[in-house]
Amino acid sequence: MAAQSTLRRSEDPLLAVFGPWARLFRSRFKRTSKVTRLAATLALVLSILSGAYGGHKWLRRSSDKEARGQRLLRRNSGLRGKDGSRTIFVPSRSSTAEVKIFPTKPMTFDAHRRLFVNPPRAARLGDGQVAGHVPPPNIKPGLNIAFIHQFLSLLSIMIPHWNSKESGLLLSQGLFLLLRTYLSLVVTRLDGEIVRDLVAGNGKAFLWGIIKWCGIGGFASYTNAAIKFLQSKVALAFRTRLTRYIHDLYLHDNLNYYKLLNLDGGIGQGADQFITNDLTLFTASAASLYSSLGKPLVDLCVFDYQLYRSLGPLALTGLLVNYFATATFLRRLSPPFGKLKAVEGRKEGDFRGLHARLIANAEEIAFYGGADMEKVFLDKSFKDLKTWMEGIYRLKIRYNMLEDFVLKYSWSAFGYLMTSLPVFLPEWGGLAGSAEHYTPDPSHPTSPVTNRSHARMQQFITNKRLMLSLADAGGRIMYSIKDLSELAGYTSRIYALVSTLHRVHASAYPVPRGASPELYSLADVSGTLHRGYDGVRFEDVPIVAPAASYMLSGDELIPSLSFTITPGQHVLISGPNGTGKSSLARILAGIWPVYRGLVSRPRKIGLDGLFFLPQRPYLPIGTLRDQVIYPHSEMDMRDTGRRDRELQTILEEVRLGYLVEREGGWNTRKPWRDVLSGGEKQRISFARILYHEPRYAVIDEGTSAVSSDVEGLLYEKCKERQVTLLTISTRVSLKRYHTWNLDLGRGEDGSDWVFDRIGTMEEKEGVERELESLRERLARVQGWEARKAEIEQELKKVWVVKEPENDNDDDNDEDRSVEERGRSRELPPPDYWNEDGGGAATA
Repeated sequence: MAAQSTLRRSEDPLLAVFGPWARLFRSRFKRTSKVTRLAATLALVLSILSGAYGGHKWLRRSSDKEARGQRLLRRNSGLRGKDGSRTIFVPSRSSTAEVKIFPTKPMTFDAHRRLFVNPPRAARLGDGQVAGHVPPPNIKPGLNIAFIHQFLSLLSIMIPHWNSKESGLLLSQGLFLLLRTYLSLVVTRLDGEIVRDLVAGNGKAFLWGIIKWCGIGGFASYTNAAIKFLQSKVALAFRTRLTRYIHDLYLHDNLNYYKLLNLDGGIGQGADQFITNDLTLFTASAASLYSSLGKPLVDLCVFDYQLYRSLGPLALTGLLVNYFATATFLRRLSPPFGKLKAVEGRKEGDFRGLHARLIANAEEIAFYGGADMEKVFLDKSFKDLKTWMEGIYRLKIRYNMLEDFVLKYSWSAFGYLMTSLPVFLPEWGGLAGSAEHYTPDPSHPTSPVTNRSHARMQQFITNKRLMLSLADAGGRIMYSIKDLSELAGYTSRIYALVSTLHRVHASAYPVPRGASPELYSLADVSGTLHRGYDGVRFEDVPIVAPAASYMLSGDELIPSLSFTITPGQHVLISGPNGTGKSSLARILAGIWPVYRGLVSRPRKIGLDGLFFLPQRPYLPIGTLRDQVIYPHSEMDMRDTGRRDRELQTILEEVRLGYLVEREGGWNTRKPWRDVLSGGEKQRISFARILYHEPRYAVIDEGTSAVSSDVEGLLYEKCKERQVTLLTISTRVSLKRYHTWNLDLGRGEDGSDWVFDRIGTMEEKEGVERELESLRERLARVQGWEARKAEIEQELKKVWVVKEPENDNDDDNDEDRSVEERGRSRELPPPDYWNEDGGGAATA
């Protein structure tokens, strides 16, 4: 009988998995009715059709959304939400990405004002010598109660509520930090087991330990990478939240961006250094604080407990004493890194400000040839910064030497002492000391000495790994003292910026008890700016140029000014330089305070409101369309129903119709400040008036770079749009376009003024008197010319020389008269004398 083959046909693994389910489905399908099958078939067809239709609709919606994003990106535009949010589109790879921005609510600013303007007394920020100065000058950046208050106040902005995005990122990072601590414990125990198996010669257990080591190492690598990634995400989220908060407060309708630098002077320089550099350093340092302090603290608690079980209470007591002694020692010897970093940031801001000043005034400096002088300023500022940073580095060298010796070598020696306790003092050695008294089973094949050696080796490696991890955690906490000091410096600068912005926003300038405010300082503002009046009205308003600091007194230009302008009453504001013409416009715009009296003006800027054209035309970054519609955006233009063809008509009215074709279309982006000429810039400004159609327009020297015919055209176009003009200029020729004249700078001291109609009898009589005075002067010209000719003839007789002395002619010389001798020796005039008219001859 032939041997039967035992080979079996190999079965497909997928068939083995799905075969039973397929058979079950067929059996169930056969038992169903035809109606059920038909209904199931229809449901399947409908689901396929609906899925295909939904997928097609989703693809079409995605393509439309992408096209809309590309179109809005080209037009430098976005979308406005009903809740006040704005959606902007930014380039992202080969596509666009949406960024939704929610504005900060006014209630949030009001709630935070108590933290930044009126801090609690416990924070020791309100007892400064200078009223209103938060933080006061006598509070230095450092690890103190003031730093805790400042950091927690800023933290309330960076983490506004518990269910925010930042809270989720911190929670995720915390879970990964706990996971890393757990993995450190696993690695510590596995390290001891591998060394034990290696010493015992147990190859199978040793290889299995290596496999587990590699597996845990891969997972631990992912955990470390995730912690770093989450830390960078937290830093970016903190920076985004704080930057948007500062931008909403800085670029508020209250004009805080102007008042911060030109009126308050609390931060001493521009806000650009604070917002760009200091804010980045602060958020990065704050984000790293969570992992650099949170993780080591967890490690300390866990590893201390493990060492307490392994080494006993004596080792734990020694470790705690070592921690406190090291922290106290390093804290006392640590330099004031917070103060040093704050001063370094201020010097960095000064150096950056000089470069920004050079860029902004490059053309003027080039005309003057002032490169050498600017180079001196820059070199001096950089030398101050370099000297300060070198001093910080010298302090860091000495401190780092001490820190490394204490944390690395001293703690390592102390760790060896602690790990020797189970060997030399078994009674105080905890579980490891108990192993020294352990008597193995006599039936065990290995000798007791060998077992005890292997146990010692395992305990030593485990304890050493724990001590190393503990030393690393403690070292990171000690290193964090320096990081905390630097964080205190960054915190002090950002807190100073936010508190100053809140002070400017709320106009909170208190007066110290028992003292009176400086005259015309920001604490002495009692006037009123009324918005909502159909006209322009000044009632007993002094024109005061404020000081560059809120504590100083302003300079009074005009004691009291009162006038009223109604629609259609075009006014020319004239007068010498320095009499307050532009100051009047600044007070009307609300960027300078109304110290006394009442100023009334329309409520809004733009349509049916008030519009200003400053002396220097401003051209923003953006498209050609943005230059015409500024300060509107393309979103505002679209909401008002305006189109590009209307903008083309406006450009043609101001003689700039060629600009769109020349520059390549409305969506063209260029550095317009350098592309357009001075006359084109001023005509663009008038185009903005024609676009916004305000009820009143204040023009400050707005036609100095255009010809007289174009100037008249621009003024007539504005009048056709029913725009009431208030022109600030020293050019008398502009009177023809106005009906009233406000003449400033009258009187001996220049503090008087006259507001009168142009073309009155008094003005005509004044012109006639001036013409009569000119006629009288012209009548005297003939007499002056005759006198000039006589003087020239007399001067010609002066050019004589003395004759040489001769003894033989003494008698003859005595007979001659002086006139004859002079005429006989008359010399010709010099070369530069003109015989025709006298005076210097021309080449």
